[in-house]
Amino acid sequence: MSRYFFDLHNGDGPTVDDEGLELPDRPSVRRQVARLLTDVARDELPTEDRAVISVKVRNGEGKVIAVTSLTFDTEWIG
Repeated sequence: MSRYFFDLHNGDGPTVDDEGLELPDRPSVRRQVARLLTDVARDELPTEDRAVISVKVRNGEGKVIAVTSLTFDTEWIG
């Protein structure tokens, strides 16, 4: 297993992950990113009409190996 770090970027600014998680493979990393994004979205989206939330994944050497983002945009009509 390898250690991965998940740095969150949202409306509050960046949050750097100093602990990381031991995960066995890329599908596990992808599931963790999905959990992070949906948890943050659930907390933030009810109060925002537009939000962009992203997660940068770093490996154990500190190299960014993936960036995933979620965009939420509400347009009120009428």
